[in-house]
Amino acid sequence: MTAFLRFRTASPDETRALPPPPPPALSRGGFVGFEGQLGSGKTVAIQGAAEGLGFDGYVTSPSFVIVNEYEGRVPILHVDLYRVADAEELSGIGYREIFFGDGVALVEWADRVPELLPPDRLRVVIDIEGPNDRTFTVSGFGDGGARLLTRLRESWPQDEGGC
Repeated sequence: MTAFLRFRTASPDETRALPPPPPPALSRGGFVGFEGQLGSGKTVAIQGAAEGLGFDGYVTSPSFVIVNEYEGRVPILHVDLYRVADAEELSGIGYREIFFGDGVALVEWADRVPELLPPDRLRVVIDIEGPNDRTFTVSGFGDGGARLLTRLRESWPQDEGGC
């Protein structure tokens, strides 16, 4: 069984205020993939992560440009793959530099290109439970992801049922 962490938020402000994932997820070369239906709060969660990385500007979803870069303590690469049909489309935008580069990649709709994702990463699945209620399920992949998940347990609120 894959280990995971599960918790809930009851408002966008609660989601935005979550403690950011600890280093190395949010340090150079870190990758966090976000999944969930439209309106689930992926961008809101990324706004909080960017703030935790020292970015004090406004974070918007890069739906039409695919990548927004923000300057925090490390470069923040906010990627939105909603309009990407398949992995082949990403070869032209230099996805390797984004997913495996010196910045932190925070990727919405990461499940659209599973074959391109780094082996060490965090996966955040957001489920809509009500108008403002969300359930987050965080999984770690690879040795690095498993270590990060252990560190997250120390800083994030958890619901019963997480392993």
